[in-house]
Amino acid sequence: MRTRSIRSVIYLAAGLGLILSLFATAEVYDASLSGLCSVNSYVSCGVVLSSGLTTLLGVPDFAWGIAGFVLILVVAGLAERNRRDPRWGYALLAVTTAGVGVALTLLYVELAEIHAICPVCATAYVMGGICWAGTIALVTRTARRARNRASAEDPGAETDAGT
Repeated sequence: MRTRSIRSVIYLAAGLGLILSLFATAEVYDASLSGLCSVNSYVSCGVVLSSGLTTLLGVPDFAWGIAGFVLILVVAGLAERNRRDPRWGYALLAVTTAGVGVALTLLYVELAEIHAICPVCATAYVMGGICWAGTIALVTRTARRARNRASAEDPGAETDAGT
C-alpha cells in the first residue's frame, strides 16, 4: 500500500471515529437517539448509557473519543506536513497507541462490568484500531525509507559498523 493511501486510511478512520463520537455525545443529550442503536439487552447504547459507568478518570467516554480523534487528525496532518521528520510519525504512534489503550479499557468496562456493548462505541473503537494499524504501517515505511536513504548516501556504513 502506498504511503498516501495509508495516510488516507488514517484520516478516514479518524474522521469516522470523530463522527461516531459526536453521535455518542448527541445520544447523551437526546435519549431518543440511543434507541436507534439498541438491538437487544446486550447490544444496546441505552443500557450502556444508563449504567452510570460511562466515564474514565471522571471524563465522559464520548469526550475521550472526540478529543482523541481530533488529536489524531491534527498530529496526522503535522506528520504529513513534516514527512522528513520521523518524530511526528512517532508522536502519531504514541497518540494512537494511547487511544487503543483507552478504547480497550472502555470496551472492558462495557463487556465485564455493564454486560452490554454499545455498537456506536464499539465501531469508534474499531476506527481507533484502524488508525493505530495505519500508523504502525506508516512509521515502519518511514523508518525503512530513512534506512535506505542512509545506506544509499553511505554504502560503506553498514559494513564498517560490523568491523
